Amino acid sequence: MQQLISRLLSPPGRRFLYSNGREREPEPSESDHPLVGEQISFTRAPSITPREDGRCLAVFTSGGDAQGMNSALRAVVRMAIFSGVRVFAVREGYKGLVEGGKHIEEFRWASVSNILHKGGTVVGTARCKEFREREGRLKAAENLVQRGINNLVVIGGDGSLTGANLFKKEWEGLLAELEEAGRLTRSQVEKCKYLNIVGLVGSIDNDMCGTDMTIGTDSALHRIIEAVDCLTSTAASHQRSFVLEVMGRHCGYLALMAGIAGCADAVFIPERPPNPGWEDSMCYQIAQCRDAGRRHSLVIVSEGAVDSENRPITSEQIRDILQAKLGHDTRITVLGHVQRGGKPSAYDRIISARMGAAAVITLLNAEGEIPPKMIGVQGNVIMQLPLMDCVTKTRAIDTAMKTCEFKQALELRGRSFKRNMELLRRLESCRNPECGSEEDILSPTPVRRFKFAIMNVGAPAAGMNSCNRACIRLLLYKGHTVLGVGNGFSGLLDDDITEMSWDSVTNWAAEGGSNLGTNRIKPTAHTLPEIAAKFGEHHIEGLLIVGGFEAYHSLIILEENRKLYTAFRIPLLGVAATISNNVPGTEYSLGCDTALNTIVSSCDILRQSAQGNRKRVFVVETMGGYCGYLATMAALAGGADAAYIFEEKFTISDIQRDADYLVGKFKDGLERGLLLRNEKCNENFTTTFITELLSEQGKGVFICRDSLLGHLQQGDAPTPYDRILGVQYAAHTVDFLQKHAQENLNSRDKVRAENAESACMIGLQGTKFQAIPLQKLAKDTDFEHRIPTHQWWMSLRPLIAIFAKHKEHDFRGETR
Repeated sequence: MQQLISRLLSPPGRRFLYSNGREREPEPSESDHPLVGEQISFTRAPSITPREDGRCLAVFTSGGDAQGMNSALRAVVRMAIFSGVRVFAVREGYKGLVEGGKHIEEFRWASVSNILHKGGTVVGTARCKEFREREGRLKAAENLVQRGINNLVVIGGDGSLTGANLFKKEWEGLLAELEEAGRLTRSQVEKCKYLNIVGLVGSIDNDMCGTDMTIGTDSALHRIIEAVDCLTSTAASHQRSFVLEVMGRHCGYLALMAGIAGCADAVFIPERPPNPGWEDSMCYQIAQCRDAGRRHSLVIVSEGAVDSENRPITSEQIRDILQAKLGHDTRITVLGHVQRGGKPSAYDRIISARMGAAAVITLLNAEGEIPPKMIGVQGNVIMQLPLMDCVTKTRAIDTAMKTCEFKQALELRGRSFKRNMELLRRLESCRNPECGSEEDILSPTPVRRFKFAIMNVGAPAAGMNSCNRACIRLLLYKGHTVLGVGNGFSGLLDDDITEMSWDSVTNWAAEGGSNLGTNRIKPTAHTLPEIAAKFGEHHIEGLLIVGGFEAYHSLIILEENRKLYTAFRIPLLGVAATISNNVPGTEYSLGCDTALNTIVSSCDILRQSAQGNRKRVFVVETMGGYCGYLATMAALAGGADAAYIFEEKFTISDIQRDADYLVGKFKDGLERGLLLRNEKCNENFTTTFITELLSEQGKGVFICRDSLLGHLQQGDAPTPYDRILGVQYAAHTVDFLQKHAQENLNSRDKVRAENAESACMIGLQGTKFQAIPLQKLAKDTDFEHRIPTHQWWMSLRPLIAIFAKHKEHDFRGETR
C-alpha cells in the first residue's frame, strides 16, 4: 500500500512525468487568486503512510445542499478506509454533532455505494441553533471525543466553515471543561487534545474566494441552460421576451456564465450594477435584435442584482419596463430550487471526488495540530488553502457590495471572474453592424479590415457551433469579412464557401455538431496546390480551423508548406474541438465535456438496469481513439470498477484480476459492476472478448453484458461548459487573427506571415488561454497514436482503483 500512496502526493516543485515516463519541469503559472495555497496532486511522491494509530475522522454536510456533495462524501469515506482510518459520517450536519447517538455513524466501504448519481446529500443537512451556543458546542465536542474523533471534513458554505473554525478555536477549552465536569477522562482528552479541520465548499453560487469552482456550481448551470433552451424555443414561437431569475444573492456567477452560454440580451448581477438610464439602454439593445429579425428576447437577472445606488433590480421591474417601453409580451420564470436539484454533472462528480481525496490526504499528512484548511481548485489544480483567509476575503466582498464599492468587490472576486465579466461586456457591445454603432469600448484601436476564413475539420463535436458563431459575429462587428467553408478542405476545393452574415449564425450556440459541416480529410501533396490556389482566389488573409487532431495536423502541414506557397503565409490558428480531448496544447477541447456527460448519464441508466436485474456487470466501450480521457474520467464520475486505456498497459492477467475482484464483490452482497474500455486500448482485448471472459469467470455469480455507446457521444446539445469555452476560444481567436494579420502587412499591404508565432493552437492551460506555436507542440506529439506525450488526467487514475476498493497489488501503474 505504501508504494501506491507514494504516487498520490508530492510537495510542490517536484518534477512532472509524461505518460511515457519522461520528465519535464512544470511550467510556471501565475495564480488567478490573491490567496496563496499549496498544490495537492495525485501523481507523485508521498508524504503520507497508511495509518495504524487508530486515527479517526468524521465528515458531514452542512448549510444548503449542492449537487456533488455525495461524490465528495464517497471520496472522503473510501480514501480514509483505504488509508487505514476509521471514518464516521455525521447525519444532519451540526445538529447531528450536537445530538450524537445514531446521528454519528461509522461508515464502511459499502455505506457510500450507489450515491454518486444522487442530488442533494444522503447524510442530510439541517440548521442548528444549539451549535451557535457554547453548550451546544460542548455536546458536539463530547460526542466526537467519545468516539476518538479529532479530524473533521466539513462540506458546506462559508457559514458552515466559519462555525467549524470557531469550534476549533474553542476545542482546548471545551475539552478542559468536559474533563473538569467528569464527562471525559484524562486519557480521552489527551488522545484528542487538538482538532484538525478541512473544509470543502458546497455552494451552487460559486461565492467562495480561493477556488475557481465550488461543488454544485456546474450542475446548477446545467439546470439553468436547460431552462434557457426550453424558454427560447417557446419564446421564439410566440415572439415573446422572457426574464429569467437565477440564484445568486451575493454572487452573480450563475447569471454571468448563463448569460455567456445562453446568448442573453442583457444580464444583471450584483458585482456590475448598470449605469443610470439602464432601462433605455436595455430596451434599445433588445429592440436592435428584434429589428434584425430575432423572434425572442432573453434577460437573465441574478436574485441579488442591484443598481448603482444599491437598490434591487427585480424580475418584475424588468418585465414592466419591457412591456411599457417596447410593448413586448414578457413573461417571468424564477428557477428557484430547481437549480439545486437533479443529478450532479460529470464535472461536479469528478471535482468533488478529487477534493474529498485531497481533504483526507491533508488530514493524514498532519503531524500534530494544523491551521484550518480549505480545499479548492485553481485552474485544473487542487489546492490546499488557509480556510479563514478564504472566508475573510469572501465576507469582504459582501461588505464592499453593501457600501457600493463595486470595483473593490470585483477585484476581490479574482482575475478569472473579471475576465468573464469583460467577455460578457464584449459580447453585449457586439451588435449587428447594420443596426448599430461600430464603437467597441474594449478594443477601440482601428485595424485594417481583413478577409478571414473559418472551417471545421475532423469529427463533429459539441461546442463547435458556439465557437463558430461567436467568432463570426465578433469579426463581423470589427468590420472584417468572414468566409464560412463548408465540409472542411473538400468543401474548399468544391467552392462550398459562403460569406457569413450576422443572421446566418442565429441560434447556433445551442446546437450540437457542426453547422458548417466537417470531415476528416487533410491536405495532401496532391491537393496542396489546389488549396493554395483557392486561398488566393478568395483572397483569404487568415484561417481558423476548429476541429480535432486532423485540424491540428492540417495546420502543421500548411505551415510546413509556407515556403512553397505564399497563400499559406497568413495567420493560421486552430481551436481544439474533439470529444477525444487528444489535441496537444490544451487541457480541455470543445466537446469533451458534453461527451463525458453523455457517457456518465448512460452509465447511470445502466446502473439502474443492473439494480433492477441484479447480479449484472456492464462493460461499456467509449470513444476516444487511442486517448483514454473519456474512459478514465467517466470511470471516476460513474463509479466504475476499472477503466482500460491505451496509455496504461494491461494484460490478460489484469482482466483476470478484475474478474476475481468482481466475483468477490458480488459474493460480499454488492450486485452491480461497471468496467469502461477505451475503443483502441488493445486490438486483441476487444469489448466482446472482455465481456465473454468475465461471463465465463463469473458464471453462477453474475451476468456480464456489453454496451457500445458509439456516436451517441458526439451528439446532444452542448453543455454550459462547452458553450462558454467556445465563446472564450472565439474571443482569443479574434484577437490573434487581427493582431497577426495587422503585424504582418508588407509594403504592398499584403499579409505575409512567416514567423512561427503566427501559426498556433489556442490552448487552455489552467485558467489561461495561450496561443502555442505549432512547431513547439509538434515536438511533444505522438503522431502515430494521435495523442500528446503528456496528458494531465493520467495522474487521476489511482483514484479509480482506490474508490473501487482495489488492493495494492491491483495497481498496474505501468505507462506506455
